[in-house]
Amino acid sequence: MSEAIAAAGAIHGGIHSAIHSVIHSAYDEQNTRQTDVLIIGAGLAGLSTALSLPPSLSITVLSKSALEVCSSHYAQGGIAASLDKNDSIADHVADTLIAGAGLCEADSTFRILSAGQQAVQWLCTQGVPFTQMPKLNGHSDAQQTTTQPHTSNLQINELPSHSLQISDLHLTKEGGHSCRRVAHADDATGQYMMETLTAKAHAASNITVLPYHEALQLLTMPVANDVCSRPVALRQCQGALVFDHIRQRQLTIHSRAVVLASGGLGQLFQRASAPNVCVGDGVMMAWQAGCRLANLEFIQFHPTGLAFGDSRFLISEALRGEGGHLYCPTTNTRFMLAIDARAELAPRDIVARVIAEQIDINGLGYVHLSVSHLPASFITAHFPKIYQTLLTLGIDMTTDPIPVAPTAHYSCGGVVTSADGHTDVVGLYAAGEVAHTGLHGANRLASNSLLECVVVGRHIAADLPRYLNEISALNTEQPIENIWTQPCLERAHTVELSSLPNECTEANAKRHNEANEFPNADVANTIVKLKALMTQHMGITRRAKSLEQALIQVQAWQRYFGHDKLSLPAFDNQNSAAIAESLAHFQLNRQLQLAVFIIQCAYQRVESRGGHYRQDHPQLAANPQISVIKPLIKQTYHQANDVNPYGHKPSYDEVAVITV
Repeated sequence: MSEAIAAAGAIHGGIHSAIHSVIHSAYDEQNTRQTDVLIIGAGLAGLSTALSLPPSLSITVLSKSALEVCSSHYAQGGIAASLDKNDSIADHVADTLIAGAGLCEADSTFRILSAGQQAVQWLCTQGVPFTQMPKLNGHSDAQQTTTQPHTSNLQINELPSHSLQISDLHLTKEGGHSCRRVAHADDATGQYMMETLTAKAHAASNITVLPYHEALQLLTMPVANDVCSRPVALRQCQGALVFDHIRQRQLTIHSRAVVLASGGLGQLFQRASAPNVCVGDGVMMAWQAGCRLANLEFIQFHPTGLAFGDSRFLISEALRGEGGHLYCPTTNTRFMLAIDARAELAPRDIVARVIAEQIDINGLGYVHLSVSHLPASFITAHFPKIYQTLLTLGIDMTTDPIPVAPTAHYSCGGVVTSADGHTDVVGLYAAGEVAHTGLHGANRLASNSLLECVVVGRHIAADLPRYLNEISALNTEQPIENIWTQPCLERAHTVELSSLPNECTEANAKRHNEANEFPNADVANTIVKLKALMTQHMGITRRAKSLEQALIQVQAWQRYFGHDKLSLPAFDNQNSAAIAESLAHFQLNRQLQLAVFIIQCAYQRVESRGGHYRQDHPQLAANPQISVIKPLIKQTYHQANDVNPYGHKPSYDEVAVITV
């Protein structure tokens, strides 16, 4: 495997060294670029889409930072699919629905999971060096994958090969799964996937990858020749405004279709596994363009982030899948046995909540995860990266317990999206963590996210050429619904974006609204405080008074920084320092508005379900509903009394309209 990754790295380095001369020559004097498909995000969802599209299409892929700075790269455990002969799609669906706690969309869940085997085989074909079963008499010892852990040496594809088959793969087990169904590449699956697919993308003549290019705003216009009479015109996405961080300039990229694969919003919290680019900007761009958002309150906390300084390193769920135990550091009690029959293999929301309770009791900031009862050879063979990482910190996991604590890990909600990747905006697809397909419900089942990235990405690639052909031939006699099907949500509850309710006391308002005037506030300091606030009030457990306080504080920041300034700033004739300041204020205002959305969703969900636990409402509601934020969109007509969610009168050419 090391040789394959070194080869991929060499390809990446050679391409990156020539990046300036290659990519910038494609822009004209007006800093514009034309492409068939614009993909915003170079993670697993974005690259799976790009590599599955026809080579006849020109494809531009944007990465906000360096290509390896994405959540996909840091995924450890693997990709879940029903691959074993003793497993079934029905069992995988059942486990997913249980973990999702009543909020999974059944049809989307089945469609995505039923494509799991083909998705994993596609990754094998691309050359992803999955860990394989030991060969016995020339055949994979596949039957062992559903029984005990293997202590023999696992075999690795040393070089990318198209001969690897799913029957060859070693499968592990993770929390919430009823059997072994997680294919992996050692304990660094995401890294190996991304390095393999990145090398493939660089080698494709029709794909241009642009690192350090940040999408700022989606370009939309009313659908041409829309024959239906509507109160609000449907909009079509035709590109994006982009900031080139290398040359400090704004660019316009026109495209025939856009794929949003920008990742999640974990960096709104203090402790997060996501890299620093994951601030939910894709969610906000989609909302501003006309997309609904769903279930933003369901932030999944990974139970076992490494509790060592400010580390963002995760301790894979696969450790517990292979027999790891959780202990109280002070009493050495294995506490999960008294909580759930599945013990350490209960779904993540349950395990994370119990660990948080244990930490509140012990006051140490962590609990212990131990695998020292397993053979040392087994540990080092299955978890080489985790072993080496911990060893550099002075922790020998073959003998020592690992200090762990929950960390913000995954957003189960996002842009309302179908299993084919369709959003509410014509020509705008979405895939990956930015999207809410309905697969994850109230709590994501471990390792389903990588599968969703590949499956939905490939669904988009299958649908997009059809869309391009039909939209170009759209005439006045054909309704747009025949070309573009907007996602349908059942059981939807519209989240009200009004101010705090009357029962919020004046004392709370005075304490947070007046005591927090910010004479010396700056963007960087406010972001630090926002993360602390979200961690304290929107963490694993929540309650009404705490959420009210959080909302008042965020709204005070919005007033201070200009909460009505979500529109894109002008970068013309500004020096680098001024550009950086304008961009930072723009990004902060988006994060503050997103924080308001998340807090309001949590405040108005007066029940406990999956990753959302209300101490003041611990019961489960009888009828599960999906929280929906209606979009901010532009239209061609206005009314003098229209106001947008921020409370100010809009200009005549940009009116806030709330629609479903």
